[in-house]
Amino acid sequence: MSRIAKYPVELPKGVEAQIAQDQITVKGPLGTLNQSLNGFVDIKQDGTSLSFKAADDSREAKAMSGTVRALVANMVTGVSKGFERKLNLVGVGYRAQIQGDAVKLQLGFSHDVLHKLPAGVKAECPTQTEIVIKGSNKQVVGQVAAEIRAYREPEPYKGKGVRYSDERVVIKETKKK
Repeated sequence: MSRIAKYPVELPKGVEAQIAQDQITVKGPLGTLNQSLNGFVDIKQDGTSLSFKAADDSREAKAMSGTVRALVANMVTGVSKGFERKLNLVGVGYRAQIQGDAVKLQLGFSHDVLHKLPAGVKAECPTQTEIVIKGSNKQVVGQVAAEIRAYREPEPYKGKGVRYSDERVVIKETKKK
């Protein structure tokens, strides 16, 4: 059995979990998230905690028990606190601004890049060179941040581009004559 699956997931105040045959639904103050389940994992709810156990002794069931536990823990955190990812724009003239449900980016191209945000994800621009992406689904928030970063990844010679706030870019030395 996975070591991760041995630890139960505690449900904070205001968060409810409903377990059906093939999916689990977690409701909280920031929304509702669903996760489909396969028959490899048995989930049991004991008051305010969820416990996970492999359905049988197969290798897949043991691996999936830890995976499902981690996914459900992220769902509980997402509907209670939420997730956020910060991006920084480094470069002369690189700017971002929010336009409705889209992020308008000026990244040195001949045109502005307009990135539409999916449902359940919000973005803020505290400054022109900073973007904060927030949402309750960790995977969707990370995917949106990765898509925005992919428009202009940090280059290794000047460090220009879109980078995560905790990302370190190692600057290469230029060619010597």
